[in-house]
Amino acid sequence: MAAINVDENFLNRIEGALDTIRPYLEADGGNVKVLEVTDEMVLKLELLGACGSCPMSAMTLKAGVEQAVLRAVPELVSVEAINLTPIDG
Repeated sequence: MAAINVDENFLNRIEGALDTIRPYLEADGGNVKVLEVTDEMVLKLELLGACGSCPMSAMTLKAGVEQAVLRAVPELVSVEAINLTPIDG
């Protein structure tokens, strides 16, 4: 499988998808920052502000952030946050 070139257009598509959900994250005092796209086409994000310590951040990441990004950038395989708060239970 050929590697996809992660160019400025590709990153702009990712940021555009994130921009559609940022108002909801910001309303709760959080945000996300793109760190890298791995060779395996995994988008690595950092959860910022309240998102970094929120117990619902895993759900927000999977149900909100990942779905928005994968719809806009289907070349990606998944979205991961480097600083997810584990859900106690």
